[in-house]
Amino acid sequence: MSPESDIRLIQDVHSNSIAVVQPRVAADTLRIDCSFTIEHAGTLNLELPIDDRAVRYPFCYSADDWVDLEPYVRPGSDDPDGKVESFARQFVTPEKFTKDLLVDMTRYLRDHLVYQARVSEGTQHPADTLSSGTGICRDFAWLMMESVRRLGFAARFVSGYLYDPLLDGATGGGMTGIGATHAWLQVYLPGAGWVPFDPTNTLFGGTQLIRVAVAREPRQAIPILGTWDGYGNHYLGLEANIVVRRRGN
Repeated sequence: MSPESDIRLIQDVHSNSIAVVQPRVAADTLRIDCSFTIEHAGTLNLELPIDDRAVRYPFCYSADDWVDLEPYVRPGSDDPDGKVESFARQFVTPEKFTKDLLVDMTRYLRDHLVYQARVSEGTQHPADTLSSGTGICRDFAWLMMESVRRLGFAARFVSGYLYDPLLDGATGGGMTGIGATHAWLQVYLPGAGWVPFDPTNTLFGGTQLIRVAVAREPRQAIPILGTWDGYGNHYLGLEANIVVRRRGN
């Protein structure tokens, strides 16, 4: 940290690791350097069999699961015009396989939404993302979360990083979201557990999605959150550089 600061490491209500920072002196620049190495095995939950009762949609969670999952099933945004629910319902057909429904929605969002970087903070309302057809990874994840919740699924927001082989010199088209924090969602499927869905890149787990935090809503998983004292013209701008590389064996 720069300037010199007092740092406390805690866990939030979702068991995410949080660093609480209190600078000791006034300064004209805040710099945070974070470097770590992880062993990342990836996830292949979508390939796992799910309970017989949940193979086809609709299904109900067990009573025990419902006690823990209810906050993740309840929508976190309003939908007065029914746009989000109408969007979600188009993927429901009689006796549809549960996995197919979720995969179809993920692919639809990837094919019909345009990734458009913006400087404004926060996450767009799901209806605004539908109307504009544009957004960033957080917006796409939030839209799909609120859509599947209106179909009765438990879903949670995931913040982390995206590994792309291009970062290590590989060739190819590349993925959207490298070089910045990335966001996707997880949906709870009985028997398979929390299954990742990335509507920005049509990823369903694997070794490229590196989870750092999970939350009920995007506002609970902001990478850096805080306050500062000073005049408006004292703000010098924000610069963030993120590098995710594969470490050699």
